[in-house]
Amino acid sequence: MAMPSPAPTPFRPYTDETLSISGAPSDRDMKRLVNQTRSSNIGPTALYYAGVTAPVISAGMGFVTRQALVGTGLTDYWILLTSSLLAAMAGVSWYLIFMRWSYRHHHGRASELDSETSIDLTPEGLHIRRGDVETRIAWRALRSVRESRRDTLITFRGADPLLVPDKWFGRDRQAAKAFRARLRQGLQDGEKKETTGRRRQ
Repeated sequence: MAMPSPAPTPFRPYTDETLSISGAPSDRDMKRLVNQTRSSNIGPTALYYAGVTAPVISAGMGFVTRQALVGTGLTDYWILLTSSLLAAMAGVSWYLIFMRWSYRHHHGRASELDSETSIDLTPEGLHIRRGDVETRIAWRALRSVRESRRDTLITFRGADPLLVPDKWFGRDRQAAKAFRARLRQGLQDGEKKETTGRRRQ
């Protein structure tokens, strides 16, 4: 028996106090989100494996070089120096190549690039819907609202950050202004009162 598709259920009956916006983030939007919320585009797992494998590659190259130079007539000093230099070069080269392969080119998480995101600012908090998934975040979990010339970044305690591009509002500047003002007002109940960035009027 097929399960019925879940229908969005709001916090409470919507009133004039609820502000809503919806839109689909682009890959460029997700890239800005990643750049603003992470210090690196390379995950910690990639850093761990790069650090583990580089010494192994270096040691292997040093051993192979030493065995290849034995019997060539070189002194032990030159054999040690040459094998050490090649081992170091191999380790550094492998580390750089591994890090490049591990660079994250796709910034979308789950279905963020495939589904439209709807955001409602209600008296209780934020109601976020993406496809069949709903997230409810109380105002007290709001940490910061960072405004730039192209978007607004919202961070929470216990939830993923949210980016609201200005293009979602179209040419309705009043709606965008009211939306951001409501977010700043919600910071009064948040864990950390932080509003960064200045927007040109």
